[in-house]
Amino acid sequence: MFCVFLIEGGSMVRVAVVGAGAAGMMAALTARQRGADVTLIEKNEKTGKKLYITGKGRCNLTNGCDQEEFFRHILSNPKFLFSAFSAFDNQQICRFFEERGLRLKEERGQRVFPASDKSSDVIRTLEKALREAGVCILLNTPVRDIRKENGGFALETGSGETLAFDRVIIATGGLSYPATGSTGDGYAYAKAFGHKVTALRPGLVPLVVEGDFPMRLEGLTLKNVSVTFTQGKKKLFTEFGDMLFTHSGVSGPVILHASSVIGRALDKGTVRLSIDLKPALSETELDKRILRDFTEFANRDFRNALRHLLPAKLIPVMVEASGIAPEKKVNEITRSERQTLCRMLKDFPLTVTALGEYKEAVITCGGVSTREVDPKTMGSKLVQGLYFAGEMLDLDGTTGGFNLQIAWSTGCAAGMAAAQPDPKQ
Repeated sequence: MFCVFLIEGGSMVRVAVVGAGAAGMMAALTARQRGADVTLIEKNEKTGKKLYITGKGRCNLTNGCDQEEFFRHILSNPKFLFSAFSAFDNQQICRFFEERGLRLKEERGQRVFPASDKSSDVIRTLEKALREAGVCILLNTPVRDIRKENGGFALETGSGETLAFDRVIIATGGLSYPATGSTGDGYAYAKAFGHKVTALRPGLVPLVVEGDFPMRLEGLTLKNVSVTFTQGKKKLFTEFGDMLFTHSGVSGPVILHASSVIGRALDKGTVRLSIDLKPALSETELDKRILRDFTEFANRDFRNALRHLLPAKLIPVMVEASGIAPEKKVNEITRSERQTLCRMLKDFPLTVTALGEYKEAVITCGGVSTREVDPKTMGSKLVQGLYFAGEMLDLDGTTGGFNLQIAWSTGCAAGMAAAQPDPKQ
């Protein structure tokens, strides 16, 4: 804990920021830089606990694409985000860190990471900025209640202490990775103030599929495959990349990317997932390739003739799915059977039934309704002096740094507005 205590009765606006994640730290720093007396309150023993594990511990802190491309990756309420992003965009957050000595690098898909590949360096940079700015940070301090009182707000802590503030920014995160403290507290606060919280679901999360294939293939990674999700005749999502099988379904970069789109569709029923295991080859080219392998392994059993085509763990599953008897000699396989195998390699079907659990999710989809929040300030339209930032809001994007940019942009907007002597709603 580190604090700068100010003389009671001073003219500074007293701002409480609840939650010391990405959005909360940015909100606190921005409010302090604009002259507010800021207290950042965190129930965990340290700041940035969820930030620490993002990007597999590397912290994909934003994406370097242009504005038009950026908004193509925002899935919920992109128009709402426009003002906050314009005021503090992906280029500005990069400058923010670089000016404070953190070197950055850009990788495939314009994903931006610290050059050290350590999320702890991102957190350390933020903590140093907060400390130098004079933000009071209270760790191990859960907030039990937030209520309007005497023209401002009263925050009751877990120890029974009541703290008084003029403005409150709620940035407690969503429900994903509950072990990091994201347990939905902020949604309860928002509802208590009369706000609508839209339907919540895990986002950027593995998918659950029917059958025993996942369990049999658990741990298998498929590289450079193409996945296509459909519901009835409607194509929902298609992408090329890497995926893996889990004990109950599928995960990996392309699956997480698709999951937020698929989550919405699952409300209407199951979704079909087609995996093209050989996207670089047309069906005709693949058939010729299979024929070459079959010529080489003409006297072998079918189950022993696919080692050039597939990883070992996938072979028995593909043999079963093809309907060709595993002990059938390759030189006895008919043209029709070979073409069936070819189609299976180009369209290996799975049925998606559900999203994975919050403990596996990177983000939470849904949140405080953006209709009840000012898009320029993140201020509540219902309660003067109340602001929201980050995952609290019904905003989410795909993988690639877009969700952390939402946190930076909305946190900055909330902090800037909350520090104003005359509240701007």
